[in-house]
Amino acid sequence: MVHFLAIGTILGLSAGFAPGPLLALVISETLQHGVTAGIKVALAPILTDLPIIVLTVFLVGRLSDFHNVLGAISLAGGIFVIFLGYENIRAKGLELKSLGMPPRPLARGVMVNALSPHPYLFWFSVGAPMVTRAWSLNVFAPFAFIGSFYALLVGVKIVLAVSVGKTGSLLQGRSYIYTMRFLGILLWGLGGVLFCDGLKILGIL
Repeated sequence: MVHFLAIGTILGLSAGFAPGPLLALVISETLQHGVTAGIKVALAPILTDLPIIVLTVFLVGRLSDFHNVLGAISLAGGIFVIFLGYENIRAKGLELKSLGMPPRPLARGVMVNALSPHPYLFWFSVGAPMVTRAWSLNVFAPFAFIGSFYALLVGVKIVLAVSVGKTGSLLQGRSYIYTMRFLGILLWGLGGVLFCDGLKILGIL
């Protein structure tokens, strides 16, 4: 179970810090309407991702007897995580700006996250297979993975909203860039493990 807790933590940290539409909206709402608005946006994944989790876990579970398909999904998940690591390593300090929109932070955050392809790609190629493996270990392991992932994903974005509300320096200094590079290296390692798991499922390794 510790294994899945650690993986959820790494993926959640990376997703929390990663530049993207949701983080941009967290920043914009914080600058325009205050820290509370930014926090509401940060909470959006908790509302939008549950149907995605249920659907992808159901689909992957139905494919559990098709080892070639599961192997291909694991390979795709490894490549996807390696790509996320590459994006992290290339990340620069974020530009802090307000988009000048009316205050509807939670609704806008839900819409942005629901329309982004990243949650769907992540849960089908990485999250759902991980939950399926965790469930085969014991009943608590899937909750350790999902709980740690969302605690860090949402928690980091809340911390960033508070930081932007005070100074904004955390998102523009070297500490942010170095953090992203470190997380990118961790993602490369995790992606390599997932890719090797796919090769093992396919009987290549």
